[in-house]
Amino acid sequence: MNNEEKLHDEAEDIRSETAAEAPELAEHDRVAQLEKELEEVRQQLLYAKAETVNVTRRLEQDKASAVAYAVTGFARDMLSVKDNLDRALATVPPELREDEKWKGLVTGIEATGRELDAVFQRNGISRIEALGQPLDPNRHQAMVEIPSEEAETGTIVEEMQAGYMIKDRLLRPSLVGVARKA
Repeated sequence: MNNEEKLHDEAEDIRSETAAEAPELAEHDRVAQLEKELEEVRQQLLYAKAETVNVTRRLEQDKASAVAYAVTGFARDMLSVKDNLDRALATVPPELREDEKWKGLVTGIEATGRELDAVFQRNGISRIEALGQPLDPNRHQAMVEIPSEEAETGTIVEEMQAGYMIKDRLLRPSLVGVARKA
């Protein structure tokens, strides 16, 4: 064999080795590509699962909130009934409370007020204590400032309309008068 034939044979060997390695390289690249795609799909699946859990949790919270606060509109409407009962009782003079003709009516109005309070309590509706408390803009609405020597500035000294909470939410703020220095 001459040199030329040797070179030709060596070139042939290199070509055949490269050709044999090329499918291995191509197969290796393909496996790497498939592994990359698999990892991307895994990540998408994890994100989808997390989103599903978040949506489920959010829906459960919304459902619990809807159940807990379903009576809010009705409760607001009933507050005017409570206010009217309280006003009616406040206008009855003491001598009529003792009069036998009116005693039954006054007792009935008082019993209705107590029953309404009991219904409010069973449904998580509570009156906001205001008198003597510092003004809390999240629970009270200041209507007037009242000059006072006894009370500290910012303290509630008069309640014009009672405020109510339903569980931990404000149903209606208390309308109040707040002390200020004379």
